[in-house]
Amino acid sequence: MLALIAKFNVVEGKEADFEKHALGLAAQVRANEPGNELYTLCKDADGNYLMLELYKDAEALDAHGKTAHFKAAGAGFAGLLGGRPEIQRLEVIG
Repeated sequence: MLALIAKFNVVEGKEADFEKHALGLAAQVRANEPGNELYTLCKDADGNYLMLELYKDAEALDAHGKTAHFKAAGAGFAGLLGGRPEIQRLEVIG
């Protein structure tokens, strides 16, 4: 299994719009990607947004990036983010 943690730099004042868009994407991923085990939006104590993602294998992660809903989501994040997300890729051990 592979895990990703995506940290987003959300533009101040755009948090509600970001949450709406990110939650919509999460719903699409969960409904349409059988290789995805977890795709959930979180917020830490400092107000940073993180997407926690878990995939059965590298093929499932690769397929995620090629889906129409993922590609379309990029345009929806325009103006909501102050830069590209920071992505941490992890190998699940247990």
